[in-house]
Amino acid sequence: AYTKQLDDIGFDDAVAAVTDALGEEGFGVLTNIDVRATLKKKLDVDFRNYEILGACNPELAYKGLQSEPQLGALLPCNVLVQQDEADESIQVGIIKPSAMFDMVDNDTMQSVADDADARLRRVIESL
Repeated sequence: AYTKQLDDIGFDDAVAAVTDALGEEGFGVLTNIDVRATLKKKLDVDFRNYEILGACNPELAYKGLQSEPQLGALLPCNVLVQQDEADESIQVGIIKPSAMFDMVDNDTMQSVADDADARLRRVIESL
């Protein structure tokens, strides 16, 4: 996974920064799961700031789906943004697409996985 700790930034600003960084690499955020709000609503429990962004690069998704119809089960790429309760730092995590694509037995996916890996690595490095 690609991970990075962000200090001296609020949670909402961190989510916005991650969203912007994804956009710079051609990824849009298709879904935003606010785990904290969902757990409060469903279980009436308090939980730390924790959001899962479903990011998709349409060009890469299209190339991948042309090569492997089952790829849709692995899309979109999930990007985790969470806040540590103790020190309030923000952790960002992205699973390497190549690790996910290993589950698809299709050698033609390698170039798509490598491209997605490089883009998402740059997202983390830019934060």
